[in-house]
Amino acid sequence: MTRLIARVLYAIAVVFLVAAPAGAQQPELTRVAVEAETLVPYDGPTNAGVDTSTLDRKLMCGYQGWFNAEGDGAGRGWVHWTRRRGPLIPGNAKIDLWPDVSELGPEERFATGFKHADGRTAEVFSSFKQPTVLRHFEWMREYGIDGAFVQRFANDLRDPRGLRHNNTVLAHCREGANRSGRAFAVMYDLSGLGPDRMQEVIDDWTALKSRMMVTENPAYLRHRGRPLVAVWGVGFNDRRRYTLPECRQLVEFLKADGCSVMLGVPTGFRELNRDAVADPALHEVIALADVVSPWTVGRYGTPDEAARHGERNWQPDLAWCAERKLDYLPVAFPGFSWFNMYGRQFDAMPRRRGEFLWSQFAAAKRAGATMQYVAMFDEVDEGTAIFKCTNDPPIGEPNKFLTYEGLPSDFYLRLTGLGGRMLRDELPASDKVPAEALPGAAEAK
Repeated sequence: MTRLIARVLYAIAVVFLVAAPAGAQQPELTRVAVEAETLVPYDGPTNAGVDTSTLDRKLMCGYQGWFNAEGDGAGRGWVHWTRRRGPLIPGNAKIDLWPDVSELGPEERFATGFKHADGRTAEVFSSFKQPTVLRHFEWMREYGIDGAFVQRFANDLRDPRGLRHNNTVLAHCREGANRSGRAFAVMYDLSGLGPDRMQEVIDDWTALKSRMMVTENPAYLRHRGRPLVAVWGVGFNDRRRYTLPECRQLVEFLKADGCSVMLGVPTGFRELNRDAVADPALHEVIALADVVSPWTVGRYGTPDEAARHGERNWQPDLAWCAERKLDYLPVAFPGFSWFNMYGRQFDAMPRRRGEFLWSQFAAAKRAGATMQYVAMFDEVDEGTAIFKCTNDPPIGEPNKFLTYEGLPSDFYLRLTGLGGRMLRDELPASDKVPAEALPGAAEAK
């Protein structure tokens, strides 16, 4: 009933758009209409699954959910598939992996200007489509992944269309988590946020909590007895325009609002070096939080380097956090490439048929980690996705695409699920990719 009322209010708010004569200039979508449509409590089914009362012993993925396609209903055109405005055609691709859309329904697939070698039109998906997101969460259930931190891009929230997309994807993820028995939590990504705008993030969280009622949902992840909110991008030295005092303001608000807080921080947070600002105030902000998660994507590129990183960084990080009664969430990634985005080295950090990702699971386990974050579930942009991607990407110079090296399209989902089992001592700790990850490897999709 609540959802129905919200839909009616939204329809009233935009009815004049439908009634406008053909060719008439139509007003911009308003924030009021977007909020009426999207800030709705969940009233669907909930199925039992993972324990959502704690992050401990969980393996969670980042879920970007930022993909749009022309004609998907979001009114944003092509977003995150392309380097610039315009269609997804050869010369304009931004992604380095191509998603496997063979399980998606016709209404979920969007034609591009690319062709496969056999002449078939290459297709992609849109995160705006509910069935696609629900399917992604069902894959998490099928392969034993505990859930997702749903990325919420603070810099998008001023624009009504960006807000509608973010809210819609969050609602889809909430439904997917409930239906599949997974956990979900909000992760604010502060990247690109300008100065003096942290109040916008505070106001947004207030709306999610009071109108969407996300924290009252049984699938919403809690930690230390409180709803968990992640804030990513605190303390990096890459000339961000928001400040540490502003980050402190946000963390203090979330704590006062009854939340546990996870902070996404630089690799060098502990020693205030490398990618971290050399400012002791960063430690003061971290001390307010509950969970620390240093970003490691691109910080090492081979299994040996990952093992050394675990010894030299994760182990002392864990000790540092334990002294301060903070929990520690290390980040693992399967590989890295951003050739089509920036023209940089193709397959810069190879996957090595799963050995690279597994080496990080093993290093985190040896370091004593009791929780794990995998970046990312769906990020084909930088070649870090673990969801189903094809070994038959399209052809379209100057663009070229990675594959899963002949492994099945679900290989990294299976491997990630096994990493979670090793984390929880359901599998023996090992530096070797488990044989269970490999059945059917010769029958790549």
